[in-house]
Amino acid sequence: MNVTRWSAVVTSLLVLPFVLLCSARERGPRVDVVCPSAPIPVVINNAQVLVYELHITNFDTLPLSLKDLEIFGNEGSAAPIFKLEGDKLAAAMTRVGAMMMMSSNDASTSPDTRTIDPGGRNVLFLWVELPTAHPVPENLKHRLVFSFNPAGSTGPSETTLESFEVPVRQDLVPKLSPPFNGGIWVAGDGPMNTANHRRSIFAIDGHIYSPERFAIDWVKVGPNGDSRRDGAKKNEDWWGWGAPVLAVADGEVTEVVDQFPDNEPKVLPPVTLDNIGGNHIVLKIAPDRFVTYAHLQQGSIKVRQGARVHRGDVLALLGNSGNTTGAHLHLQVTDRNSVLESQGVPFVFEGFTYLGPGADYPEKQVSQPWVSSIPPGDGVLRFEPIKK
Repeated sequence: MNVTRWSAVVTSLLVLPFVLLCSARERGPRVDVVCPSAPIPVVINNAQVLVYELHITNFDTLPLSLKDLEIFGNEGSAAPIFKLEGDKLAAAMTRVGAMMMMSSNDASTSPDTRTIDPGGRNVLFLWVELPTAHPVPENLKHRLVFSFNPAGSTGPSETTLESFEVPVRQDLVPKLSPPFNGGIWVAGDGPMNTANHRRSIFAIDGHIYSPERFAIDWVKVGPNGDSRRDGAKKNEDWWGWGAPVLAVADGEVTEVVDQFPDNEPKVLPPVTLDNIGGNHIVLKIAPDRFVTYAHLQQGSIKVRQGARVHRGDVLALLGNSGNTTGAHLHLQVTDRNSVLESQGVPFVFEGFTYLGPGADYPEKQVSQPWVSSIPPGDGVLRFEPIKK
C-alpha cells in the first residue's frame, strides 16, 4: 500500500472519535455519588421500607443545589416510586463537617442543606416506603436535578444525573426475641429518618460507618406513664435501672467490656471512641450479624467472651455507663464485629403490642399487635413476659 495513502487512513481513524465526542450529549453534573451501604428491605408494621444514604461530593467550581430527586423501581417505568423536593428534600439532607454540629437554633442563619459547595460533601438520608403491594425492586434508579449559576448568566441553569443506580440487597433480616422479660418500653431515637441514631456517621481510620442506622435506646415506662419515679437524682429513680437484659437470639459472645462506672443522672462524662458504648456486650447471631448491647450496669455482666448463649438468657443488667445521661439500653444490629466500625442493618421482633407514639402516651393510647416488624422511632410498645 502507498505510504501516503496509509497515513491518510490513520488520520481519518484518529479524528473520528474526536468528532463523536464533540457531538455527544452535554456532560452531567460534576459530582461523585456514593451509597456506602445498599438498602435491605425491612417491615415496619405492614409496609416495606428501604433505608440508605447517598453521599454527594461536588467536583465543580460552582456551588450546586439539589433541586429534586426521583427514584424509580421498575425497569422502563415512567412513574417514580418516591420523590423529594423543596423543604422535604432539605430536611433529608445535611452537610458534612461543622454544619452537622450546628444546633437547631442556628437553622435560620445556616446555608440551605441542598447546596453543595465546591469540594464539599452533603449526605442525603433516604427512607423509602414502598407503595402498598409494590414488589421490592432489584435495583433503584435515581434522577438528581441540580441547579447552578454560571458566570454571566441571568438565571440559574440545571444539570441532571439521569440514572444513578443502587442495588437492593435481599439479605435475610434477623427475627429477634425481646431484650427484656416483658414490660412497656419506648423505642427512643429508634427507626425514623430524623432520629439522631439515623443521622450518626463515624469517620474512623480512613473509612465512614453508620452503625446506628437502626439503633434503639430502650427506656422503660412505669405505672405513672413516665420513665422515672419521682425524681432524677439517682439511677434508681429510672424504672429501667437494673432490668435484666436478655439474649435476643442464640449466639456467641464476641466482645465484653465491663470497666466503666455508671454515670450520675444527667451528667455526661467526656466521651471518646473507647468509652462511647460504656459497658457492653457484642453477640454474634449469624456469620455477618452482630447485636450490640450498650450502657450496661458496671459489674452486672454475666457472660464472657466466647460463651454460647440461648434466646432469653440473662446477659447483664440495664445501666447508665458510657455516652448516656439516663438509664437505658442501646441496642443495634451491625454487619461486623465492632460497635462503631460497622454498618447498621435492619432487624425485626417476633411480636409486640404497639401502644402509639411516645408524645401521645398514655393519653391517646392504642393497642395494635405487630408481628415480624421493627418498631417505629419513639414509639411505645409492650413486650409480653417470656414463657419458659
